[in-house]
Amino acid sequence: GSPAYGEEDYELAKQNDIPWIMSTDESGIFTIGKWKGENVWEVNKQIAKTLLEEGIALKIEYITHSYPHCHRCNTKLMYRAVPSWFMTKLMYRAVPSWFMNIADQREEMLEQNADISWHPEHIKHGRFERIVQSAPDWNLSRDRFWATPMPVWKGVNKEGEEQIKIVGSYDELEQLSGKRLDDYHMPWIDDVTFEIDEVKYKRIDKVMDSWFEAGSMPFAQFHYPFENVRKFEDNFPSDFIVEYVAQVRAWFYYMHALSVGLFGVNAFKNVIVTGTIAGNDGRKMSKSLGNYTDPNFLMDEYSADALRFLLLESPLLNGEDFTLLDKDVSNIARKLSMIWNVYDFFTLYAEVDKWEWTCKKEDDGIVSKNILDVWILSKIHQLINNVEKTTKEYNLQSATRLFLPFIDELSNWYIRRSRKRFWKSEDDTDKAFAYKTLHFVLVQLSLVMAPFTPFLSEELYRNLTGGESVHLRDWPNGGHVNEQVISEMDSVRRIVNEGLSQRSVAQIKVRQPLRSISINTDDNHVLLETEYEDIIKEELNVKTVTWVSKGKGGDVVLDTKIYDDLRIEGYARELVRSVQNMRKEIGLEVDDRITLYIYTEDIDIQKSIKQFSSYISEETLAVGGIKNDFTEETIKNIREVEVSKTKVKLGIIKI
Repeated sequence: GSPAYGEEDYELAKQNDIPWIMSTDESGIFTIGKWKGENVWEVNKQIAKTLLEEGIALKIEYITHSYPHCHRCNTKLMYRAVPSWFMTKLMYRAVPSWFMNIADQREEMLEQNADISWHPEHIKHGRFERIVQSAPDWNLSRDRFWATPMPVWKGVNKEGEEQIKIVGSYDELEQLSGKRLDDYHMPWIDDVTFEIDEVKYKRIDKVMDSWFEAGSMPFAQFHYPFENVRKFEDNFPSDFIVEYVAQVRAWFYYMHALSVGLFGVNAFKNVIVTGTIAGNDGRKMSKSLGNYTDPNFLMDEYSADALRFLLLESPLLNGEDFTLLDKDVSNIARKLSMIWNVYDFFTLYAEVDKWEWTCKKEDDGIVSKNILDVWILSKIHQLINNVEKTTKEYNLQSATRLFLPFIDELSNWYIRRSRKRFWKSEDDTDKAFAYKTLHFVLVQLSLVMAPFTPFLSEELYRNLTGGESVHLRDWPNGGHVNEQVISEMDSVRRIVNEGLSQRSVAQIKVRQPLRSISINTDDNHVLLETEYEDIIKEELNVKTVTWVSKGKGGDVVLDTKIYDDLRIEGYARELVRSVQNMRKEIGLEVDDRITLYIYTEDIDIQKSIKQFSSYISEETLAVGGIKNDFTEETIKNIREVEVSKTKVKLGIIKI
């Protein structure tokens, strides 16, 4: 259906052997032709069949596909246009338009694209280059009302020749017409006329394509060239711009076309192209479909940082589509919460020891000899360097994905391996280095994560330093990275993981001591260092580490036989775990001392308590040895637990 056809057009079409001409009103009702008075949607199939019967259509096929609907009233959209074959016959119906000459600047646009860094990179010489290569001249004019009027006035001189005047500013228009408007949109602008050399000029009835305004953003935002000339020139081309993939052929293209046309250069130096966010059913997010959770709810439930972090690390930042699911936001929130677990651990023991941060600046001049401190300091510096490198490349997805592995290493390796250094270290110097190292690492983590998790980083930074804001700080400088220590610790962790895997296969808990582990290694292997051996022993709970050179590294053999003496020691470790759990249940502080009561009728467990009394007391902060007399009325906290499937009675009195 096409607009603006009347009965005279219908007759003209017949005279020109044009077999069909129909016209609809805005509601889709035919106003002329064979189906006059019918609705286009109701007679659509009938029209197709008639076309086939009359030999005008060669074939009819039905294809199932999505059809555009009004997003407000959900009714089908109807595109009403004048067919080109009809326009050929009725030339007087041609609609004049204004174009920007793209063909003459196409090669320059392609040349300037070479200076743009695209992420993902394949768009540069792929989608964007193909768009520029095939782009037609840009139709700038529209026959609408709500848009920016084209500043073009026309008149006819005495000789009947058309004259054109393009007005370049409000001031120029005032000089020509003597009028200054409060609003330069239609219909007020249409009343403004002027005369030049006895020729009366009236504005053409056209408005600008809205993409012309969007493409003008780089200079129009500064009201250039009427104001802020220096500000614009100092900030053009822009360093960075980001939008989703559909804007490759829209906003990105139109900015590029205008900037090359006006200034001869590209509009931006770096661009990130994101994908499209889909709802929980895999379809594009839609209010009418209701296929997504309100982002405000997600942020209230899981934090704005979790949602932001998920989107940054997702395929979206690599130009790919991404389905947003609540469970994924929840999962990120859980992983980020490990930072607070580390912070709580730090503050818990710092308060007990009354440790205070005194240097008042992030000084990494930490000269700890503890291999764990050397390792975690190298890891935080490595993180800073890698995040800086990837962000400078505008590869935000890769940058974001660096954080969670580090947080896991900090929480589940450094903290776990250093726990005893904080609460019962016999070396005050080593404990001081442990505090200083962990404080430094957490502060640096708040700085490097600030652009990615702004709220978490702000709170962490203020709590640790008392500073005004992490977002007022400079980007941190990455310090020395001890690559050798990182490599060695990686080897240790691989050995530990293999040993734990063998324990799991043998169904032996880590609390059960084992005799030994044999590791195949080269003669000069760095893991012969005592500190690393101690880590392996403690992590795998083995008595000895044996290094065997067989020309290759990495083979690990765990002796899984449980000897009687090891079984007895295992009972002691089980008892310690049970007492520690009970301490937490009854709300004891980490430094609270206790009187400990343990009673069992099992001979082997009794033997374990006697043999490992000092160990059990030391680990549980029990004072005065282990008692077994439960007749005392002062014992209010009593629990019955199982050790090796045997009932054991525990009692605790806080001192």
